[in-house]
Amino acid sequence: MAHISLRVTDIEKKIMENYADFHGITLSDAIKNIFFQKLEEEYDLKTITEFENAEKHGEVKYKTFDEVIDDLGIENEI
Repeated sequence: MAHISLRVTDIEKKIMENYADFHGITLSDAIKNIFFQKLEEEYDLKTITEFENAEKHGEVKYKTFDEVIDDLGIENEI
């Protein structure tokens, strides 16, 4: 497993440790969780922006529920 070093002030370290303690996880897990949560949020925002731009340019096609069921070939399963 890889190892990463992170330089922080004593105050920052204490805040980070308090956060991890509050959530009952290790400092390493807290940092990883926060990093990947932020990454996911940025990806979600990028996806939303791309969708909104495509919608604005008329590049989005909507389908009814029945059309989706038909496309999937599962009309007899519902």
